[in-house]
Amino acid sequence: MRIALIAPLPPEQSGIADYADAFQNYLSQEGVEMVLPFKDQRLGSTAQQIDVQMQSIHWQDMDLVHAELGGGRNGEFLALEWLAQHYPLLPLSATVHDPERLIWRPLGWPNTLSQYLPRRAYQALVLLCDPWTLARERRLATKLTILIALTALGACRLALRMRLPEGKVQQIAHGNQIIAPLALPLLPPHGPLKLLYFGFIYRGKGIEDLIAALALLMAQRPAALVELTLAGGTAPEMTFANGPSYLDELKTQLQAAGLPAHVVHWQLDVPTAEIVPLIQSHHALILPYQESKKLAYLGQMRGTSGVLSWAAACGRSVISSDARSFAEEVSFGNGAVYPQGNTVALAALLLQLLDQPELLVQRSASAEALGVMRRWPRTAQQFKKLFADQKQGKTNALD
Repeated sequence: MRIALIAPLPPEQSGIADYADAFQNYLSQEGVEMVLPFKDQRLGSTAQQIDVQMQSIHWQDMDLVHAELGGGRNGEFLALEWLAQHYPLLPLSATVHDPERLIWRPLGWPNTLSQYLPRRAYQALVLLCDPWTLARERRLATKLTILIALTALGACRLALRMRLPEGKVQQIAHGNQIIAPLALPLLPPHGPLKLLYFGFIYRGKGIEDLIAALALLMAQRPAALVELTLAGGTAPEMTFANGPSYLDELKTQLQAAGLPAHVVHWQLDVPTAEIVPLIQSHHALILPYQESKKLAYLGQMRGTSGVLSWAAACGRSVISSDARSFAEEVSFGNGAVYPQGNTVALAALLLQLLDQPELLVQRSASAEALGVMRRWPRTAQQFKKLFADQKQGKTNALD
């Protein structure tokens, strides 16, 4: 079976690129021939650019084509549209990372204007164009053989919004890397409670809520032994856009909260080789995400996070907000959920870990079991079966 993958890949720094890289590596280990037609080039963002790039590939040699959609990128969407038009019998599938929509923002000239218009003007343009964007998403969705979401909630919302029949959207959970288990660090009261925020550091991740909750905890329990590490990538176009540095804003908030320097640590732009030791040196991960009120005009984002996959793979529990599909991903005894933006509730959950350290052991064991259940080899086998069914459907159609 020969499958072409249209997706961002490393060295691009994004969760979807990392996912796509693991996806193609593990499918290759399952005996699937993976073709990466755009491994060394970035897909264009206009129909004209896509047309030139797509014509250079021998698509008739492929059994099917799979794409990774999401992350604010439009090239993969345009490539699928091109294939649906020029190769209507070729099975097309996609993993949709940001359901309930495929792309969320307009294509063509409205998208080009994003670099010229003021932010508010562009947001208004996105809203005005949304009926046409949504119609285009639905049109492509009907032409795909199968769509995959990483969570059950994401799959349900995607099927409803794209008006797809039952069975056309499948759920296959985010694959986990195979990581050797490591015992938890010393638990309170023998050592500090070590908390970790890990991910890209930019507005919308709710890091301000985490700082505020930690300040509440320290106010209620001044002698508490707690350490917080803020770690991850810093994307300049997001972190420092339109105004003061977001990192500087967070540091100012830390000072205003009176949190001492030994309580909060920074570890920015973490190399891939250091991710596992970083996570396993902490007791629990915190995902304080907040959903964008502006994005709510376009729909409900019900995706998940690659950080949750890392946490399970490393056998570490999670405290997360109820944004996106996080509540579903933390429903396996592997953590706890609080209402997004509710810093009092988050502080209470952190205090609970101090008072009941046995929860860390129980939740970490559940996280480790989940990590094993979702390891990439098993996930790749699920995809292989799905693709084999698509290929058989193509054969039947040709007969």
